[in-house]
Amino acid sequence: MSKRLFPLIILALGVVGFLLLKMTRPEPPEVSATERSWRVTVQAIEPGTHTPLLPLYGQVVAPEQLTVTATLAGRIEARPVSEGERVRAGELLVALDEADIGPVVDQAEAQVADLQAQLRAEDVRYRNDQAAIRSERAIRDNARRQLERTESLVTRNLASREDLEAATDALARAELTVSTRQRAIEEHPARLQSLEAKLAQAEANLASIRRDARRARLEAPFDGVVTDVQVAPGDQVARNEPLLSVYPDRGLELRARVPAQFRAELLAALGRGETLVAHSESGNQRFELARFAGTADPAGTEAILTLAGPASGLRPGELIPVLLERPARPETVAIPFSALYGADDVYLMNGDDRMQRVSVQRIGEARASNGERRLVVAGDALTPGARLITTHLPNAVTGLKVELAERPGEPSP
Repeated sequence: MSKRLFPLIILALGVVGFLLLKMTRPEPPEVSATERSWRVTVQAIEPGTHTPLLPLYGQVVAPEQLTVTATLAGRIEARPVSEGERVRAGELLVALDEADIGPVVDQAEAQVADLQAQLRAEDVRYRNDQAAIRSERAIRDNARRQLERTESLVTRNLASREDLEAATDALARAELTVSTRQRAIEEHPARLQSLEAKLAQAEANLASIRRDARRARLEAPFDGVVTDVQVAPGDQVARNEPLLSVYPDRGLELRARVPAQFRAELLAALGRGETLVAHSESGNQRFELARFAGTADPAGTEAILTLAGPASGLRPGELIPVLLERPARPETVAIPFSALYGADDVYLMNGDDRMQRVSVQRIGEARASNGERRLVVAGDALTPGARLITTHLPNAVTGLKVELAERPGEPSP
């Protein structure tokens, strides 16, 4: 009997022990849900005047580059300069052989002398024609009187018909001679004018050839750099054939395409007389916006910037990036790019330490004193003292609770 009750007693004792343990257990602390906050850095808003920058990529050109051409055909006698060499004004660039120049000048002078001789001959001819026509008119008059006498004799049967015909022919020949001489005298002004015109043309040609002969020794018109050398001493060149080029040290320009959205702003600043400066990224070159090209295309308008100061190794054809200072904008704020969400939204930290999304107007880029790129923005919500959140949170949303990041010296949680 006792053996059958033993398992029941053990089970009862287990149940009683479990109940005692449950009744005597400690109460767990009550758990309450807490809202998580995200640590961020902020920037105190201080609106001021900022100069936005416009990145441009342009090509260096030399608008005053001069291409030296051969003024006359001939052989290159000397070319004392080389590609890339610096020259001073008045230095010899290239010279043609004098043996090829002299005969051309002599030929032009001979043509002038020949026409001058023809003019003198025409004057002598005119005087001879005037003297000869008086004699020929007298001969014609005598022939007319002879014809009249012969006709009278024929009517009286004192002369033959052959005598009459001979007298008639003599008068006709005399009249023809007078007519020919008269025409030669009347044509004298036209012949004289033609010769004078030819002489003027020959004298102009002589002056041109003498000028070209003087320019056969081509000298640098300014201090500059030699480029595009195409000939060597001994080469035979034709007239107007390009020989080399030279461009001045100063006067280089940078031509860069400006997007259409900035053109009106820059033109207005130029109209007000403002000086808009562009610096190369290396900082070695400085340019000033001078004007815009007369034509545009869908990609923008070409801006022309003049080099201010030394070239510092610039060469025409070189492509360089520059930063153009746009007109200064008041009531703007320079913020880090990490503070921007989307195209034109930022977050402020309100009085409840929560994020508040606001829209801003993007003005452009700027550079901080340490060289860091900043974004220049403006907006009604960017009031003095407002706290701009500069930490970029992937889960940013209006109302998200945030707290200031630890300050130097504070322990990490």
